[in-house]
Amino acid sequence: MPNSSIERILILAKTYPSPSSKYMETSCVAGISDKGLMRRLYPVPFRLLGDKQQFSKWQWIDVRTRKATQDHRAESYRLYVDTLECGEKIETKQNWAFRQNWIEQIPSFNSIETIERARIDDGLSLALLRPKKVLKLEIVQAKSLEWTPEEKEKLMREQMQGDLFSQEDAERDIATLKKLPFDFYYHYLCDVAEGEKEYRHKIVDWEAGALYWNCFYKHGPNWEAPFRAMLEDHLPSKDLMFLMGNQHRFQNQWLIISLIYPPKLQPQEVTQFSLF
Repeated sequence: MPNSSIERILILAKTYPSPSSKYMETSCVAGISDKGLMRRLYPVPFRLLGDKQQFSKWQWIDVRTRKATQDHRAESYRLYVDTLECGEKIETKQNWAFRQNWIEQIPSFNSIETIERARIDDGLSLALLRPKKVLKLEIVQAKSLEWTPEEKEKLMREQMQGDLFSQEDAERDIATLKKLPFDFYYHYLCDVAEGEKEYRHKIVDWEAGALYWNCFYKHGPNWEAPFRAMLEDHLPSKDLMFLMGNQHRFQNQWLIISLIYPPKLQPQEVTQFSLF
């Protein structure tokens, strides 16, 4: 494994899985290394991993990585799934004090304009956006309610890459990934030079997709009210931030790949959470 090394990475983002022509299905995974370096990791066919390798947000992993050769974004690294080991999870104790120290190390901005400028000037492709105010959640029916035949073929493919999976993994019965029937967007305000400006960005955080299914299975056709209550009321009442990631082919297009929502700190608490 030339030009590779073992890294310790704190997972900050897992997107809802999508069909992959090469890896059956894959998720966008992003995090920050213990040296404070942002990482986008691929391929991560998360649902196909063994139980001991399935990690969550805010969990440390140790894994061998190397710089991606076909994805020139600075933060994009290939990982070797067979080397992945899960470590401890950072909990929410003391008003997220243990998480706040890592949040502070993520490149942070107050508007998409400043993020886009950093992309053009410095090649940045992962950044934390701190919106001034969330205006609303927009729910849009997906263009297709079912996977296309091509997507379904990718999901049902029996032969998986030998360099990613053991024979035992390859022979496991993998449940078909459910397609989300809706797309979710946040409308929000940021301060720019001209004043307040409204933005709209798609949420692809796996947690949002899982929340939809939980609400649907529990409430059936009445799923929307509890879903909105969480994303439109509860999370915006926190110190809600968006971890933004751009797209490989269209790098000026950004997605909300993770929702980060520590509690709002009182002024006297702001200077008290640093642990280092």
